[in-house]
Amino acid sequence: MPNWGGGAKCAACEKTVYHAEEIQCNARSFHKTCFICMSCRKGLDSTTVAVHESEIYCKSCYGKKYGPKGYGYGQGAGALSSDPPGQDAGPQPHDSKPRPASSKSTANKLSQKFGGSDRCPRCSKAVYAAEKVMGAGKPWHKTCFRCVLCGKSLESTTVTDKDGELYCKVCYAKNFGPKGFGLGNAAMLEERQ
Repeated sequence: MPNWGGGAKCAACEKTVYHAEEIQCNARSFHKTCFICMSCRKGLDSTTVAVHESEIYCKSCYGKKYGPKGYGYGQGAGALSSDPPGQDAGPQPHDSKPRPASSKSTANKLSQKFGGSDRCPRCSKAVYAAEKVMGAGKPWHKTCFRCVLCGKSLESTTVTDKDGELYCKVCYAKNFGPKGFGLGNAAMLEERQ
């Protein structure tokens, strides 16, 4: 039977959707009132919808149902298993020889996961992206990016390095620059008089 004067069919209620009340999502049409989450029934819009196959969800319900599971993903301690739901993660057989836990590798994995794998050479604490300044091929905290001798704060245009330490240009020139008459070396001036 022809669809005289009507619009597309709603993907949720299968009734005719007229242009004035139509919301399109994933090449399907919905009534504004039918464009709701399959789980919590909350109204959706283009910024809150998440589609899984032919089902629509709010981002929160989609994350709970299809997102990553485990500690740190909002599931709490009760969902630490990475096994699919319904499988029993009961006692597992283990070797008679206990394996020593490598705290260094565990700490390294955690620091890589949370972005703290870089260590500041000055204070030895983790350097995160928001506070990272590169100098002498190493990451530094902005507050630690100072001349080792005079403590002056450095920038990319004023920093020099020697043996992994940072110096301002003045301190570097005094301690490692050329020496002799006309170069600011007082000892050479005294010898000539």
